[in-house]
Amino acid sequence: MERIPILRMGQFLLVTIQVDMHDRLAVQLQDDLTEKISEWSSRGVLIDISTLEIVDSFIGRMLANIAAMARVLDAETVVVGMQPAVAITLVELGMSLAGVRTALNVETGMELLYELRGDFHSEMGG
Repeated sequence: MERIPILRMGQFLLVTIQVDMHDRLAVQLQDDLTEKISEWSSRGVLIDISTLEIVDSFIGRMLANIAAMARVLDAETVVVGMQPAVAITLVELGMSLAGVRTALNVETGMELLYELRGDFHSEMGG
């Protein structure tokens, strides 16, 4: 079965979605991420969706579910790289993605994760 790679970057996980997201793949990603958060005691998850041009209501709910499950496992979630068309679609579908933090790109998303975890100065050298 097709899987989306999950990279470990210290205390954070990085997921870059570079394929068309379908329902089964989204469910597999949710399962894989929760397993890795627990296994590696990860403190944050960064999900890069910059290559996604279309997000339907199911994928939107899965992103919100991933963020909720991560929170229960003591990890923050930041979604980065959302295309304007995707943002418009989510709003039109009435999906606010409660609990999902967003950033424009991976760099600002990582900074946000460090800030959320209270580790900004120690990890970023500032």
